[in-house]
Amino acid sequence: MSLKGMLISGYLVIGLIYALYSWMFTIYSHASFAYNLGRGLIWPAAMFPTFGAFIGGILMVVIIGAIHLSRR
Repeated sequence: MSLKGMLISGYLVIGLIYALYSWMFTIYSHASFAYNLGRGLIWPAAMFPTFGAFIGGILMVVIIGAIHLSRR
């Protein structure tokens, strides 16, 4: 297995563990497993709210840049 495959597998395993933990033990335990699995797939943003805001800011800059460049 390549390093890329191991990193992706590790990320997904951490996300699954985070989803199970969130589904059973946190304030999101009332939500469905699918909801918590979605949160688990973006676990860095869910665990570190500042990182989520940083990702959102980067996405906004990329989208605005793409719109600006497509007008030309």
